[in-house]
Amino acid sequence: MRRTRTPVLMALVSAVALVLTGCGQAGGGGGTDSGAGGAGCAEPAGGGRLSIATGNTTGVYYILGGGIARVLTDNVEGVEATAEATNASAENIRLVCAGDSDIGFSLADTASDAVEGTAGFEGDAQSIQALARIYSNITQVFVRADAGISSIADLAGKSVSTGSPNSGTEVIALRLLEVNDLAPGDVDQLRLGLPESVQGMKDGAIDALVWSGGLPTGGITDLVTSMGDDVVMLPLDEELPKMQHAFGEAYTAGTVPADTYGLGQDVATISVPNLLVVSDAMPADIAEDVTRAIFEHLDELARVHPEAENISVDTATDTGPVPLHPGAQRYFDEVG
Repeated sequence: MRRTRTPVLMALVSAVALVLTGCGQAGGGGGTDSGAGGAGCAEPAGGGRLSIATGNTTGVYYILGGGIARVLTDNVEGVEATAEATNASAENIRLVCAGDSDIGFSLADTASDAVEGTAGFEGDAQSIQALARIYSNITQVFVRADAGISSIADLAGKSVSTGSPNSGTEVIALRLLEVNDLAPGDVDQLRLGLPESVQGMKDGAIDALVWSGGLPTGGITDLVTSMGDDVVMLPLDEELPKMQHAFGEAYTAGTVPADTYGLGQDVATISVPNLLVVSDAMPADIAEDVTRAIFEHLDELARVHPEAENISVDTATDTGPVPLHPGAQRYFDEVG
């Protein structure tokens, strides 16, 4: 299998000497200032190792992240990549800017908040850049059929898992509550990862869970297979215009086809793009090689998870307010 010719191992080692004290400064080897005035970044680990911050172990981030790690290890000279389980989007961004991870999966809305210093990043803008826009996450709200819940407004007074702390799921869950005039205190909020949320639904300890992930998500498949007609997915088509009005156009219409989880019918919901993010201190040669390896091996990644079939160079550079890393841009200019 062809490996890229750039000597990434040496570039990573050299990057240690060039690394900057803040993400907002130009990175060693081609990163540029994102203009965010962001939090400081630790030195990159070097040594040819790349850590990919993903998400819950039963989610698509983790599964696809493992596939990307294998692709990078097999096809980028001098690199050994690993996928790490995390709480996802917001945590991943902070891990990247802290130098604890090299690449992170993030929902586009959370990444936008990070570079703009808003919402959960108020006063603490992060100078991340994007390697690419990839597939989109689908917002999935499941409720126990006996809980008397037919809309987001009906979550008042119910036990609701809003996702892992500092995850993109949590951001979306809290925004869904907000546009329905509900505060976190108006529900019995549980900040749980997907495996714990699914188990709580099965046990009857949780009335509803919110999840943002690709299709299919293994944890949700387990939930629906185990509970059958005792669990229902809420449609969110009426929530979409509220979310767009309050939080912008990152939120678009999405659908969960009936056969995804064996549902009785297609369910209208909300879609949000995903990004692969890095620190702007990542050298341009490394960013280019990583981006090239991913996009030249999408067929291999599709065998890991079908969401990889929805990753395309046609939409890869549409990263919104998150600037595209110059190294990634160099690759897309070459193939464009």
